Amino acid sequence: MKNRVNKKSLSNKIVSITALLLAITAIVYFVSYLLRGSNYEETNDAQVESYINPVSARASGYITKVLFEEHQDVKKGDTLVILDNREYTFKVQEAEAVLEDAYAQIQVLEAGINVAQTGILVSKNQIASAKARLWQQKQDNLRYQKLLKDEAVTGQEYEQVKTRYDVAQNDYNATENTLLSSQSRVQELKTRKALLNADIKRKQAILDLAKINLSYTVITSPYNGKTGRKQILEGQQVQLGQPLVSIVNEKEKWITANFKETQVSGFYVGQNVKITVDAISGKTYEGRIEAIAASTGSKFSLLPADNSTGNFVKIIQRIPVKIVFIDNTVIEEVKSGMNVSVAVLNKKS
Repeated sequence: MKNRVNKKSLSNKIVSITALLLAITAIVYFVSYLLRGSNYEETNDAQVESYINPVSARASGYITKVLFEEHQDVKKGDTLVILDNREYTFKVQEAEAVLEDAYAQIQVLEAGINVAQTGILVSKNQIASAKARLWQQKQDNLRYQKLLKDEAVTGQEYEQVKTRYDVAQNDYNATENTLLSSQSRVQELKTRKALLNADIKRKQAILDLAKINLSYTVITSPYNGKTGRKQILEGQQVQLGQPLVSIVNEKEKWITANFKETQVSGFYVGQNVKITVDAISGKTYEGRIEAIAASTGSKFSLLPADNSTGNFVKIIQRIPVKIVFIDNTVIEEVKSGMNVSVAVLNKKS
């Protein structure tokens, strides 16, 4: 009987001690919570963010190869998808043929310009010869005019000399006109060459564009990261601008923490913060504030709340704050979309 009393008394003492320890623990936790609350501004309305960009098709066509798997590590420039490029190859070949034809026309024009310029030289030589003959015939004409006055020659002889002089004058005028015609021809050909050069630039641009469109049939990763869900298959028709796969940028991550509007009065850019990740226990990461939003999160929504109707209910708003990790090596441990808690040292404390 005595042993039972002693055991019951011992059991009561153990229960009392346990209850006392639990009470002390609760008090210590509550006091530490109050102290922490007075020293830190905290929020658990925060998530890890990163750039998740869709890789879209810049050309339409049938998919011939899909070279990635879901959630695969990829590097910048890695080939993800290959489209059927035959149509784009034919367009490049057509543009090349048109450009070659334009260059051939340029060569023909240049040959014509050379011939016309040679004709100018010939015309100048002919002018010099015609000018010499004209001068000679003019002198003969003047001599025969004097001889005719002195009646030393007959009128018929003078007329023959006068005719030769007129012919020489016409020959000289004709050679000058031929020179002007050759010069006009050269100018015309040069103008056509300038127009053809402009047309060549246009056709070269068409060829360059055709080559660019051909390059779009090979779709590559824009940066290092991980692929998202695989939603395309070989043989599928894709359209211009259609998203093919999303790439998660694993090298650049940050946290968007939504603090109450009553918490951010002491915040400033560059302020240090402490970060805990819900999925990773026992670790605290260091970070700093990189940017504080200029308005509440609700103002960025598609349909912001309108309180002018009279049905006004005052709700504490949230201010988005961008926080970056101080040690960039830790960003590989966290995943985009993870929930985190953020604590910012209260400036007032």
